[in-house]
Amino acid sequence: MRQAAFARAHSTARSPFDQRFTALLAVRVVCAQTSGATAQAHLLSLLAVKIDQDHGRFRQIVRGKVRENLRRYISTGELVGRKGKDRVSIPIPQIDIPRFRFGDKQKGGVGQGDGEAGDPVSGEEGEGGQGKAGKDQGDHTLEVDVTLDELADILGEELQLPNIEDKGKSKISNAHDKYSGIRRVGPESLRHFKRTYREALKRMIASGTFKPNNPVVVPVPDDKRYRSWKTINEPIANAVIIYMMDVSGSMGDEQKEIVRIESFWIDMWLSKQYKGIESRFIIHDAVAREVDRETFFHTRESGGTMISSAYKLCAQMIRDEYPPSEWNIYPFHFSDGDNWSMDDTLACVELMKREILPASNLFSYGQVESPYGSGQFIKDLREHFKADERVVVSEIRDKDAIVGSIKEFLGRGK
Repeated sequence: MRQAAFARAHSTARSPFDQRFTALLAVRVVCAQTSGATAQAHLLSLLAVKIDQDHGRFRQIVRGKVRENLRRYISTGELVGRKGKDRVSIPIPQIDIPRFRFGDKQKGGVGQGDGEAGDPVSGEEGEGGQGKAGKDQGDHTLEVDVTLDELADILGEELQLPNIEDKGKSKISNAHDKYSGIRRVGPESLRHFKRTYREALKRMIASGTFKPNNPVVVPVPDDKRYRSWKTINEPIANAVIIYMMDVSGSMGDEQKEIVRIESFWIDMWLSKQYKGIESRFIIHDAVAREVDRETFFHTRESGGTMISSAYKLCAQMIRDEYPPSEWNIYPFHFSDGDNWSMDDTLACVELMKREILPASNLFSYGQVESPYGSGQFIKDLREHFKADERVVVSEIRDKDAIVGSIKEFLGRGK
C-alpha cells in the first residue's frame, strides 16, 4: 500500500510545486499506515532526497552565475587572491529563490487607483536620490567555494577550449591499490560490515533462526566477508610550465599584473588536463635567473633586455631535468617586445629551432603592451615561425584582452 501511495502521488505530479505538495501527501499516507519509528525513517529518507535535489539545484545556479560573470572575474583578477589548496572562493550576487509575497502597502496593485500619466508607480514623490545615512542593512555579496576542477570546466565551456591531446609521452607509472572485490578471508581492518551482515541474515532466515519480533543478527566466522584489492599501474602524464618574463625597466606593475592573472588561469587549465604538473619561473633583463613564484611577480629591475639569456636557461632546464619522452613541456614567455639587438633576436630564433621547440608541446609568447616597449619581438617571431603550429603569439593590450589571449594559447588543444 505504501508503494501504491507513492506511485499515485508521483504519477500525478507535474510541476515542481505539484511534486513537493504530493510528496508531503505521500508522507502523511506513510505516517498513517506505519508505526512511529518506520514513519520517521520514511520521512527522513524523503527529506534526504529533497536536500540532495536542492543542493544540486543550488550548485547549478552557482555554476550559471560564475559562467555569466567569468569574463569579469578574469579581466579584474578578482579570483587570483582567493585561491586555496584545491578550491577558490568566488563572490557572486545574493541568490534568492523566487517566491510570492504580500505587498508592503494595502493600496491595490499597479494600474489601480487614481493617477495621471507620468506619475511614479507605487512610490511617493522624492523617493530615492540623496538622503541621510540609513540604519537598514544593505545588499550583501555571497561567497561560495568552487573547486579548481569545476572552475576549469567552466573556463573550458565558456571559451570552448578543447581537451589537450594525449601525446603518448608518459613512461612513468604510478602503482596504487584498488579495492575490486570481496573474499572470505582477510584482516579484520578490511572486513566489509554490510556484506557480513547480509550473509548472516541470509543464513539465519534460511535456517529459521531469525525472529522478526527480535531482529538480532549475530555473524559467525563463515559469514564474514573482506574487501580484496589488486595493484594497478597507471601511466602518469606529467607536464611542466616554464614561465619567462622580462622584468626590465619598461615592464611596469600593470604589465606584471596582467601576466599574473593570465598565468593563474593557464595553471588551472593545464592542472585539469594533467595529474602531475610543475611550474618553473625565470626572470630576465640582460641576465636570466630562476626564482620562486612570489619573486617572479613582484621583482622589478632597471637594466637592459637580452631575451636570449632566458631562452638559454629554459633550454638548459629542459635538457637537464625534463626529458621530452617523459614530460609535456609548455614554455610561456611574456615581454613588452623590446630586445637589445637584432643579433640577440636571431640568437633566440636559433635556440627555439634547435632546442626548445623540438622538446615542447607548445611555445607561447605573450606581448604585453607598454608605453616604453618597441613591440618588435612579436613581429620577428611571426616572420620566422609563421607556418609553425608549435608557436603561438598573442598581443595583450590590457586586462580586457586576457580572455582572448588565453583562448589563443590554449585553444589548439596541444
